[in-house]
Parts: sequence; structure tokens; C-alpha cells
Amino acid sequence: MARPTARVLTLLELLQSSGTRTVAELAGQLGVDERTVRRYVQHLLELDVPVISVRGRYGGYRLAPGYRMPPLMLNDEEALAVLLGLVAGRRAGLMTSTGVASETAAAKVRRVLPERLGRGLDAVLDSLAFTDPGAPAAQAAPPDTPGTPERPSTPTGPGAQDPDPAGLSTPLSATHAAPPPAPPTAPRSDVLLPLADAVRHHRPVRLRYASATGRHSERTLHPYGLVTHAGRWYVTGADPAIGEDRMFRLDRVLDARTLPGSFAPPTEPGPGPGERVLTALATAPYAHEVSLRIQGTAEQIRPRLPAALATLTPIPSAKGGDQDAQQGWLRAELRVERLNWLPAVLASLDRPFVIERPAELRSLVVDFAERLARSARPPDHEGRS
Repeated sequence: MARPTARVLTLLELLQSSGTRTVAELAGQLGVDERTVRRYVQHLLELDVPVISVRGRYGGYRLAPGYRMPPLMLNDEEALAVLLGLVAGRRAGLMTSTGVASETAAAKVRRVLPERLGRGLDAVLDSLAFTDPGAPAAQAAPPDTPGTPERPSTPTGPGAQDPDPAGLSTPLSATHAAPPPAPPTAPRSDVLLPLADAVRHHRPVRLRYASATGRHSERTLHPYGLVTHAGRWYVTGADPAIGEDRMFRLDRVLDARTLPGSFAPPTEPGPGPGERVLTALATAPYAHEVSLRIQGTAEQIRPRLPAALATLTPIPSAKGGDQDAQQGWLRAELRVERLNWLPAVLASLDRPFVIERPAELRSLVVDFAERLARSARPPDHEGRS
């Protein structure tokens, strides 16, 4: 590509990436004088790219809406984000009725990707698992006081009891819940792409990780898969030093380096990466361990107690038991920081249930039922004018 043409396209990318840019700023970034910048702008106008001039002390050039889409300039990070967004949108059903638009848009971007980035994207898609996006969210509550690892007092959605391996990473069966105070962030491409390649080719990786408390640690991981769940990205795998499974949030991985050699992935049938994440979230240690018996099917219970929040196990009905026992009961076990949100959830199930533990939950359910009963009584008009 001729150098002036490349600079014209670079100018277009600069204008697309922000608002108004001064002529001096554009000249400095392009390495040309201000007169040449104005000539490049004229080239864009001849291509029907809607560049407008902004007058005044802080004036310059900016893009305006046009009658058609101008050439779109994306860097590697942006192209990867667009393609992953299209994939996630198709997964969530956020597309046009035919789905053709998202597929053709992805194909256009995919065709012009550099070969290195294209291979990285293929590795991400091959190693990525999605958990069920359809489970409803429950009402959120504020975190604990500052200075301690923040834990949600109620779930904010499927998987809201989000694990944060404190210090060194923690086993999947004992991860701590500690979502950050800021909204979740997507992983950087220099973390995501090496991990995806390691999953695809069964290569060990060295992770540098920052916990919610700010403690840094390093750990070697044999990664099994990448998982997206409730707006978070995770990598699951085995820690060869201790022979246990581990799970890390990718937005807290500071660095991921592929190590020499390879490892053998699990050969015995077992849970996939997505199921491993859900099980870890549902079994994370919290202040209260709750056990319930609920009459109904998993399909009836899961909309209120999703897999990332509770485990469900069948309870065999006793021979000669009553009719309710024959209709099927499930034991729901969950771990929570607070109990005050559970009575409303149990009421919304509209299924018979028995509280096995803790006793404190029984009192909260009774209080909740009494408040509902008082609210349902006819208003007392005595003493009113």
C-alpha cells in the first residue's frame, strides 16, 4: 500500500476512535504537517466519508453521520471484541430473525483478520463454553464493609456468588466469593489468546494472578477450558503441584505464559468446564449452609434456584410413604452470606418445602408469612373520617 494511502486510512481510524481531533494533534500522530492533514481530509471527502470541520480554538475534524457506512478501521483488540460479541449475541438469541446479518458481519471481519489473530480466534471459539444464559437474576444487595473481601449478601444472577481465589488459587470445591466493587471487565486479548491456545493444544501455562485483596501469586495450570458465566470469564484446569482443580477469573489474570511441554487432558467421562464452574459457584463457602427439601421437579425449581446457586439431589421416596413422598422430593443445598432474601424466593417457588437447616431460616419464613398475611387483610377504617 502506498504510504499516503496508508496514512489516509490511519487518519480515518483516528477520527473513528474519538470525537473532534485538532489539526495539530492529527499531524503529530501521522508524522506530517498540517497542510498534508487537510489534503488527507479532502481524500476522505472524495470517498464520501463524512468528515466535517469544526471551527474555533479547539476545532479540528470529526466524523458526522453519513448516508452510508464508511470503511470501518479496527485494531486487533477491537476486531476480536466485535467477533466475540457476535458469537455471544447468537448464543443469547440477540440477532435478527434470520440470523443472516450477524453471520455475514462476522464473515466480513473474519476474512480480513491477520492470520495470527485468526488462529487465536479459532482457538478461543474451540475452547469456549457458555453456561445457561436463561436463568433469571435475583435481587442484589450491597457488599460488606470496605477493607474486607466483598461478598454478595444475595445473588445478583446465575453465578453471582462469584469465586475469587484468595492469595494462591483455591480448589474448585472451596472457592471464595468476592466480586469486585467495579462492574465486571472482559479479559485482555494478551491473556485470552494464550490461554485459548493452551487449552486447544494441551499446553501448561504460568499464570500471574491478583486476588480481590490485591495479593499477587503465580501458579502453573493445566487448562481444560474457558467459560463465560453471568458476565464473567473463567479458566478451569488442574494444578499439577497439588493435583487439584482450580478456577481463575480472567479479568484478574495479570499475565499468562505458555510453558514448554504438554499435558494429557482427562480421559474419563466427567463434568465439562461449564459444569465445573457452576458446581464451584454453588459450593463456595459462605456464612450459612442451607438445606431444604422441596417437592417438585428440577424444571420447576431451577428458575428460582439456578445451578450456580444451589445443588439439587433426588430424595428416594420411602416404601409405603404418603402420597406426597411418592410425587418426588428434591434436596436443595446452598451457601449464602445472608438469609433474609430466601423467604421471598421460597414463596415464589409455590411448592411444598421443608427447612432442614438452619433454624434461623424457619423464623425468617414465619415472619415473612405473617407480614404477607397482615398485608392481605382488609384495611381497618375505624377512626377514619
